[in-house]
Amino acid sequence: MNDELKGKSGKVKVMYVRGDEEKENRGQNPRTGKGGARPPKESGRRSDRHESKGRGPREHSDTYESSPWRTVSRAPADDNKPDHRGISGKSFIDPEQLRRQRLEETRVYGENACQALFNSRPEAIVRAWFIQSVTPRFRNALKWLAANRKAYHVVDDAELTKASGTEHHGGVCFLIKKRMGMPVADWLAQAAEQDCVLALEDIGNPHNVGGIMRSCAHFGIKGVLVDDAAVLESGAAVRTAEGGAEHIQAIGADDFANGLDAFRKAGYTIVTTSSHKGVTLNSATLPQKMVLVLGQERDGLSDSAFQRGDLAVSIGGTGNVESLNVSVATGILLAEWWRQNN
Repeated sequence: MNDELKGKSGKVKVMYVRGDEEKENRGQNPRTGKGGARPPKESGRRSDRHESKGRGPREHSDTYESSPWRTVSRAPADDNKPDHRGISGKSFIDPEQLRRQRLEETRVYGENACQALFNSRPEAIVRAWFIQSVTPRFRNALKWLAANRKAYHVVDDAELTKASGTEHHGGVCFLIKKRMGMPVADWLAQAAEQDCVLALEDIGNPHNVGGIMRSCAHFGIKGVLVDDAAVLESGAAVRTAEGGAEHIQAIGADDFANGLDAFRKAGYTIVTTSSHKGVTLNSATLPQKMVLVLGQERDGLSDSAFQRGDLAVSIGGTGNVESLNVSVATGILLAEWWRQNN
């Protein structure tokens, strides 16, 4: 036993600390008659004994309140506190709302595509990313983004690859609000006397879709009937279109076949395409008002769509290959329509 814990008699000293509640409730010692709770001291009153020794007053309550060892009771945690998902200082965003918002947005990239989008509909831009080398050519866009409090970031190539989701970003990427497809009835209400509409059945390859939109913009085709308007809004398709996507309006229908029927009732000729059926293109007369229906390369048009055609055409060739790429075929067909009607 350490000697420092022993008294003069050699007995072990036992030391303990009473809590405040125990001090207030203790009574007199029955053996000595001493003890009992002390009367509370008046605040601001100084003890003569302490004044005679030049010491300040002992105010137990103040000392206890300022003690770093004092136990502080805390309010129970609020189980309903919003989960910020580890982002400090951010407002809570409902996950369902965030999911809907992401469905309404898409990313487009490529210098020509983004320049055309900014010139056509800058209000659709939500956020933008640039690498330093392209910023001089986007000077007007940067000024507009800053003036309209749209977030933009000048980043390195690796960060832009991550933001755009591709290495082929062309130095710029926009996060934009998607355009919705126009109902067939609305398109027919404002259609011109000379109007060629493209109808794409099950064509989902974004590079083919982008090439088709580029050809459409070149030959003045403004409407494209599709099952899903988002097909025309993919980043790869918009980049491949090189700005042509801004001249195209998606036309939506509850059913592709019903959409074709609605155009026929409005006076359009339904022109179907095939690699081996129908009249050859160089001997066909293409009307001013028509819907040109194209299908995927592997299977072509479905029987339902092909049977709705008023005129079937094919593109003649050597026969060394089964068919042309759908975007290449579209360019040839639209060039012939343009030649005959302009």
